[in-house]
Amino acid sequence: MMSGYFRQFGWSQPVRDGYWFAQKRYGFGAVPATLAGWVATALYVLAIGLIVKAMHSDEVKLILGGALTVAFLAITWLKTDGGWRWRWGSSDR
Repeated sequence: MMSGYFRQFGWSQPVRDGYWFAQKRYGFGAVPATLAGWVATALYVLAIGLIVKAMHSDEVKLILGGALTVAFLAITWLKTDGGWRWRWGSSDR
């Protein structure tokens, strides 16, 4: 389906069913690997932009933005195939 489209152009790595993100090749963390992962990332960026634009109080921006970031990181961590750890390229699989 669409995840095959992303792989066709080298934009993602294959992941097992039920996962949205793949391990990064270098460093710590994950990258979107399926359409659901890309949609989740786009919605996060959009929501942060709306918070920054709509809220007038810096404290409210910080609280809402921080809560949204923690929630997004938790979802990303749970939906990453292989988990998060420091990686040094293809030799560190």
